Amino acid sequence: MSEFRPDTFAGRRFAVLGLGRAGASAARALLAMGAEVLAWDDDPGKRDDTLPISDPLGARYDALVISPGIPHFLPAPHPVAADARARFLPIWTDAELLFQAVRENGSRARFAGITGTNGKSTTTALLAHVLARAGLSVAAGANLGPAALALPGLDDHGVYCLEMSSYMLERLATLRFDVATLLNLTPDHLDRHGDMAGYAAAKRHIFDRQTTADTAVVGVDDGPSRTMADGLRGPHVMRVSGHAPADLWAEGTWLRDADGPILDLREAPALPGAHNAQNAAAACAMAAALGVSRARLADGLRDYPGLPHRQSLIAEIDGVRFINDSKATNADATERALVCYRQVIWIAGGMGKVGGIEALAPYFPRVAEALLIGRDAPVFARTLQAHGVPHRIVETLERAVPEADAAARRRGVKVVLLSPAAASFDQFSGFEQRGEVFAHLTRALREVV
Repeated sequence: MSEFRPDTFAGRRFAVLGLGRAGASAARALLAMGAEVLAWDDDPGKRDDTLPISDPLGARYDALVISPGIPHFLPAPHPVAADARARFLPIWTDAELLFQAVRENGSRARFAGITGTNGKSTTTALLAHVLARAGLSVAAGANLGPAALALPGLDDHGVYCLEMSSYMLERLATLRFDVATLLNLTPDHLDRHGDMAGYAAAKRHIFDRQTTADTAVVGVDDGPSRTMADGLRGPHVMRVSGHAPADLWAEGTWLRDADGPILDLREAPALPGAHNAQNAAAACAMAAALGVSRARLADGLRDYPGLPHRQSLIAEIDGVRFINDSKATNADATERALVCYRQVIWIAGGMGKVGGIEALAPYFPRVAEALLIGRDAPVFARTLQAHGVPHRIVETLERAVPEADAAARRRGVKVVLLSPAAASFDQFSGFEQRGEVFAHLTRALREVV
């Protein structure tokens, strides 16, 4: 690993809009690589005085680097983005500039991109772990962990593992992934993409510019992804599944391909459920395309430690397991948790997505009782009432955790599951804070048991 040359972007001028995690990292990295930078955030509290703060509206620059959460088209473009589009200026994400910087520094490091509605963080981290376990030099980040331009330079033998959101994918211009994965497609972010077709089109950009030398890995456990796999032309396509025959799939508890078993997934405790079987299949397909042997694949899966807030066991208190699945911000993600447990006390709620939790009705028999928090608790309550599921609105996690503990003891249930099926921004800064509060409250139970 190395630093990028200080003249990498000399003579170029970038406007950076949004100074959160990605934007601030991008501004500092661009300055370190010799670029001129106009840094701006509409929130005065985020205008770091160590950066060259300047409103880019109408200013001269070569490209606009915009934080993923700021719209450049739908539902309404930010004024700076609208101005850039009117002047036909490029609008990029920091991942695009990472790729340019790597190539500008003469490195042929490979790029692996992972997207999907759910599972992309786990798959990105798992792929990075498998590659590192096999002895490759790896840097992982973008939508997960460090921002793209906070990652170090890698030499010709290195691999960048980048989690790519739909917001990031629609702002690429030259980045080509040597191996790219689409895990699944279910409705999400429709306000930003207009409809499901627009969302799918944004996700499809991960395969842009791939050639016959590259590999596209596609999960085929949902219809929209199967359709996309069938329509891909150019790259070598590998289909993966968590439960049905494909190029690489799970058969019962065994992950396998046409050459036979790779690993019994019961030996990989951080990867429970069919959804994680598909994540494991995708990571293995990508790693194999990058040259990792079958034996090394098994090693990496076996000792993968998992990510926080994704079905993480926080504590077991008097036989009751408390599971933090705060990352489940939509019903599809929560389904992937509910299928893993026979019966749960379920903590759910927050800012619900389109459709709420109606799609979870087939799994309601697994819910002994639901405790609802957040803005859309009354909406969730109406759905549960219609299906005869015992539930209470408790409003906050501070009330939910001790009441869930009491309900589990009263009903003889062995799992308390935080899997909100909703965004967290009504009560928390993000799913991470929501999960951390749950963990803190759970551990505090030990002091009163």
